[in-house]
Amino acid sequence: MKQADLTRQRLVRAALELFTTRGYHLTTTPVLARKAGVAEGTIYRHFDGKRHLLNELYRAAARWGVKLVQEAGLSRPTARERLDAAARGLVEGAARDPGIVRILLLTPHGDLLDEKSRELERSLRRAIEGLVAQGKAEGTVRVGSAEVWAGVWLAVVAHAAEKVAGKEWTADHPAVEIVLEGAWAAIRSDGAPAAQSPAARTP
Repeated sequence: MKQADLTRQRLVRAALELFTTRGYHLTTTPVLARKAGVAEGTIYRHFDGKRHLLNELYRAAARWGVKLVQEAGLSRPTARERLDAAARGLVEGAARDPGIVRILLLTPHGDLLDEKSRELERSLRRAIEGLVAQGKAEGTVRVGSAEVWAGVWLAVVAHAAEKVAGKEWTADHPAVEIVLEGAWAAIRSDGAPAAQSPAARTP
């Protein structure tokens, strides 16, 4: 790998850690440069500035999230199982690379995201809404807006992801199971089956 690519990677990793722990506004370019082990001016050889770097990080995280949800939608026979697979993928991602999930789901960005990032944000929401809509078609998700129920489901799942990203829980902690069951319980129709216990699930 070229030295320029290695430097860019160091900047990306440093920014991901600082933006999701210290905060975007408190991460000055001198702090970022120091964390990455480069001169401050080096940042501007790779990015237009701090906001550009944030958007690059967000877009990479959002592409990962969209792919994860889309793959979950192809790999299971029911909407409940598809949503469960997506939730577990997000939680496992939080354990493996906390910064990615934090910047995608847990860090408020306000008006910092550019239009390309916002389109990816919408793509992720649409992917989750699609799984919820499948559940509505099956009669397993309650009547109402798929957009609303997708937001409810994601908010509950994000709680588990936050605990795992913060190292309070492991991805296989019993509390994760309770939260993910709660995410399904929050949107399932009255006639839909409750979440299965882990032992009852088909591998």
